[in-house]
Amino acid sequence: MLTFETSVFEREYITLADGREAIVRGGRHLFDRLPSAFEGVNQIAVIGWGPQGSAQAQNLRDSLAGKLKVVVGLRAGSGSREAARAAGFTEENGTLGEMFEVIAASDLVLLLISDAAQVELHEQIFAALRPGATLGLSHGFLLGFLDQQGARFPENIDVIAVCPKGMGASVRALYLQGAQTNGAGINASFAIEQDVSGRATERALGWSIGLGAPYTFQTTLRSEYLSDLTGERAILLGGVHGIVESLYRRFREQGLDETEAYRHSVDCVTGPISRTVSKEGLLGLYRRFDGEERTAFRRAYAAAYPVGLELVHEIYDEVASGNEIRSVILAGERLKRFGMGTIDGSPMWKAGEVARGTRDDEKLVLDPGTAGIFCGVMMAQIDTFFEKGHPYSEIANESVIEATDSLNPYMHARGVAFMVDNCSTTARLGSRKWAPRFDYLLTQVAYPALEDPRADLDLGLLTAFEEHPVHEVLRVCAQMRPSVDIFVE
Repeated sequence: MLTFETSVFEREYITLADGREAIVRGGRHLFDRLPSAFEGVNQIAVIGWGPQGSAQAQNLRDSLAGKLKVVVGLRAGSGSREAARAAGFTEENGTLGEMFEVIAASDLVLLLISDAAQVELHEQIFAALRPGATLGLSHGFLLGFLDQQGARFPENIDVIAVCPKGMGASVRALYLQGAQTNGAGINASFAIEQDVSGRATERALGWSIGLGAPYTFQTTLRSEYLSDLTGERAILLGGVHGIVESLYRRFREQGLDETEAYRHSVDCVTGPISRTVSKEGLLGLYRRFDGEERTAFRRAYAAAYPVGLELVHEIYDEVASGNEIRSVILAGERLKRFGMGTIDGSPMWKAGEVARGTRDDEKLVLDPGTAGIFCGVMMAQIDTFFEKGHPYSEIANESVIEATDSLNPYMHARGVAFMVDNCSTTARLGSRKWAPRFDYLLTQVAYPALEDPRADLDLGLLTAFEEHPVHEVLRVCAQMRPSVDIFVE
């Protein structure tokens, strides 16, 4: 069991299924403790102004309220400079500067540029860090790359991670909502890779609480990147995209018009399914159905789960082997020539523009077959992570909470591109690469099995589902859920 010590915040233990985990609950009442958590830090650098960089810089600045300087560092000629200035970070007030100059002048450096840029510039970044500084990451991608190269972080620095379980837009949006509802925010994991100063844990917890995390749980940097890279390629982004694309076509083939097919696929997943799972868990969703609807859920689940399990295992293997990290780096080079393609040009997303214009959220259909397919793939990811030994909090957040509370609301509001393309470049690439695989296998394997009365669907999978320990994990996590839902403009 992972555990940690803190003298600044209150550590508590929660029981998740058959295990105990140490966590720290957040809240604005703790902001006054942040200077103590950051003892020995005179300046915090936020390097980059992407989805996470912009959100984290603003949240930390607002939480610290002038008690500690937060400075944004950007590469010379960065196109993000004007956006940072518009948010109040300027050269005139000393809160905006050139990337390497800011790194050299800071005690805590939060490296939030793209993963590909981290790989390209890591040697220069390491050279610019002052001895005894703390390097902060929000993703373990760089560790995965260093492992491949047989390289290490500099030995004279702390290396910590705070990884919000949601896109940057959610990190900022829920933080702002927290001004009215204390505790509203995005959960985060933290990891300590190197602790030279003896202050690494306090700084990581202070960083997480300063971002507005309702609760912070512990993991390792390696476990984080394995689960995060896999999750965003599976149920969080790529998987859900492939699911709804395949379902939409299936409903059209069954005779539904464009709007109704969208209602039964996308709107169903991002609306009533996500809302129910967020507050009542997967078992709560299952219990919404009885009679023929329960049978439809069970058959759909039994058809989708094996497909999802095989594919999530493949993704995990690609991440663990380093293949997916290499793929992202190679794609980063291709992007310089080809750019990022669109993902919302299919007929479904055109139909969605019309459907969203006439949508009544209170009357959206809860389709049992759609629910079974979605839950089957989600549980396949959960079981993959259980098998690989990830901690319960990480499994619940990377497989369920992030999907329902942070990501799916964006697809509900404006479609898949609004969800995926508010995420990191690594996530965007992974979603584009793997969504077609989910679409293909569901269409080629799961749906034919559903339609074939002679198909031997393993309904015994539902017994394992009903008895699964993740339901108790989600029940405990739901008790720490903020009382507000994210508001997406």
